[in-house]
Amino acid sequence: MALSLALPWALGIAVLAALGWPGEPRGGAIAMRAGFGYVVGMILLTLWMRALSAAGIGFGRASIGLPLFAAAMLLSAWAMRNARLSMADFRNAVIALVRPSLKGWQRVAWIAVIVWLVVHFALMSAEIVWRPLYPWDAWVQWATKARVWYELGHIAPFVHADQWLAGTANGYFDASPDYPATMPLMQVWTCVALGRWDDSAMNWPWLAILISLTFAMYGAFRAEGIAPLTSLFGAYFLATLPLVDVHVALAGYADLPMGAVYGLAAVAFYRWSVHRDNRDAIVALFLALACPLIKNPGWIWALTIVPGVIVALLPRRGLRVVVAGFAVALLGVLAIARAQPTLLGYHLKLDFAPAWAQLVKSYYLMGNWNLLWYAVIVLMVLGWRRLWQPSLAPLAVVVAAGLLFLTVVFSFTTAAAWIADLTTANRASMHLAPLLVFVSILLWHRMTRDSVETAPAADSAPVSTSM
Repeated sequence: MALSLALPWALGIAVLAALGWPGEPRGGAIAMRAGFGYVVGMILLTLWMRALSAAGIGFGRASIGLPLFAAAMLLSAWAMRNARLSMADFRNAVIALVRPSLKGWQRVAWIAVIVWLVVHFALMSAEIVWRPLYPWDAWVQWATKARVWYELGHIAPFVHADQWLAGTANGYFDASPDYPATMPLMQVWTCVALGRWDDSAMNWPWLAILISLTFAMYGAFRAEGIAPLTSLFGAYFLATLPLVDVHVALAGYADLPMGAVYGLAAVAFYRWSVHRDNRDAIVALFLALACPLIKNPGWIWALTIVPGVIVALLPRRGLRVVVAGFAVALLGVLAIARAQPTLLGYHLKLDFAPAWAQLVKSYYLMGNWNLLWYAVIVLMVLGWRRLWQPSLAPLAVVVAAGLLFLTVVFSFTTAAAWIADLTTANRASMHLAPLLVFVSILLWHRMTRDSVETAPAADSAPVSTSM
């Protein structure tokens, strides 16, 4: 089991280290590399499995593991030789994690949060170990592919049931034969590394994704100059969102992986928009292109980053271009909806009848999201002007594009009817959740930093002696 998790993690870290990303090992860079590493490695591993299947080579520990392990070792050696990877940096990062340079109550709070995160992840590990594959969609849409491909040792086509029954297409069938192969392939690799089919153990990647998200968010916050304890609280907030944890304990859906890949793509894009480092652009582009490999709507999620690129490249008139683009896109959707086509599994229609009551219940009255949506509204209202400053505007536009996409899906497609069961809205919103947490903590940091910086100026202003 350790092999199944360690290989993609080591591969991803080695690739990022060889790239020299995210730069100098200071201010959370090691945590960010570790967090992004698993997600990058997961995508690379499944791409390798696709290549093996296309070449007619069966899945096995040797065919999958040995070449990738060798690649990880070679890249790591090259990165260490070029001072892009250092065991000393890793050791210092671990020491800073367990023995932070904090004093008083901050040190106590740090240790308490770290301990609770360890307990939290341990409890979810237990859920994965003792609970068989449970969620409905997981075993009628995703794990069906994993079981067939594991037994065959290669990727086999899946077709719709009517085609299979009519004998017009060769292959297997399940509820969603057109779904991407990435997450089933991760389940296959986990079972291959384990040496047997195990519909519980094959879900370990979901916990690894959450842990990697926690590291990545902490590292990204630290890289932006946010205090260690605040950065840890931000990562903790994401790691303990109730619905996110449900998707780990009841693993098998692709919504958490979708949110991780898209969220980290947006974080890397934000770094590029601020620093204009080509390495950030490479990571952002790689993860954005990987979004459709996780879920079919990933094409749309990847495209939501494009408006942010426009604003970053055209700081003076980019916002006007994007607003006009949003209007044209919305009009285009309404025009296309007249024909009531089916796009990415959603049936477009002109009826504007979103289930507002159910959305409010999902976001604000139930325990799915803790305080996330409350915090988003409060911070957006209080920090509205800061949100559109040049450094944050590109990321704010990405968030706006994501929210617009959800609005269209919930308002003009058949998904509006599915919201009534309180599942579809929450699962679709999970794709945006990591990015919302990232933006919220950034905005909170800007607001508190600005208030601290302006306070001394007000206190030290000269007092007039004239009446």
